[in-house]
Amino acid sequence: MSQNHFTLSFPLKSPAAAKALAEQLPKLMPGLFQATDTIGTIHYSRFTVLSEKTLLFLGDFDGEFEQLMADLARFAGPIFDTILRHVIDPPPTPVAANIDSFAKWANGHLLKAVNHYTAYPEVTAKEIKALASAADVSGAGELHPFLVILPIKSYLHFIAVQLILRVRGSGTTKDLDKVGTPHFAQFVPLEDNQIGFFTVYDGSFDKYIADFTKNIGEVFDLIFKFTKNPPPSPCRKYLQEFIDFAAGANRTPIGFYQAYPGLSVQDIHALIADSKSPSAVAG
Repeated sequence: MSQNHFTLSFPLKSPAAAKALAEQLPKLMPGLFQATDTIGTIHYSRFTVLSEKTLLFLGDFDGEFEQLMADLARFAGPIFDTILRHVIDPPPTPVAANIDSFAKWANGHLLKAVNHYTAYPEVTAKEIKALASAADVSGAGELHPFLVILPIKSYLHFIAVQLILRVRGSGTTKDLDKVGTPHFAQFVPLEDNQIGFFTVYDGSFDKYIADFTKNIGEVFDLIFKFTKNPPPSPCRKYLQEFIDFAAGANRTPIGFYQAYPGLSVQDIHALIADSKSPSAVAG
């Protein structure tokens, strides 16, 4: 099963709707996490309020998007019923009784990533959990979501940034591999000529950004040519300024779900390698 990313955009009725959801969603997250554990195909997920007119739901998962949305409607329907009360032209509710309609509506509000990075593309969330359980390994690491929103100067610049990111696709993957701490990463075109850079990473924010600028700073140097009020470039030379900019552009996540909490990229690579060793295969 292939890994995928989704950024689902919920168009909100009003600024009051955005405020209400920011207050209501945190209380609903334990129920969503339980449902997500039951479904078993999501690696990581989180919500964030993008603006007064948009709520985003982001996740990294195994399989097909519409099947995932059908599963969420089935196991977490009331949570999405609550969200959809604040949404313009929502699908029929309750979603648990209108699964196909919800899945099709969600597919129509899916934002396509320009590129998709994963540190361990060959394994599913269920397989990682099984490997950790078999090895009696529990995660002790610190993981964080990174939700950076980059405002681009104009629509033409917005198109140019997407072209740059597509052309650099495989190069960006190699650069992120060198960083060694991102689990998943995506660049996603958003409303009002904005680009979202969404990652899940290991360790402290400052160390992540320092490693990041060392290995993938050149990509951001290119993007910043088209960004409103960018930090000075090159990022590698102006590290603290880039850290400050990234911290200011980072959106607060609501409900960070982890399928295998605390397992670092290196932990997962070690589990995969051990499972392929001759002794493991013989056993």
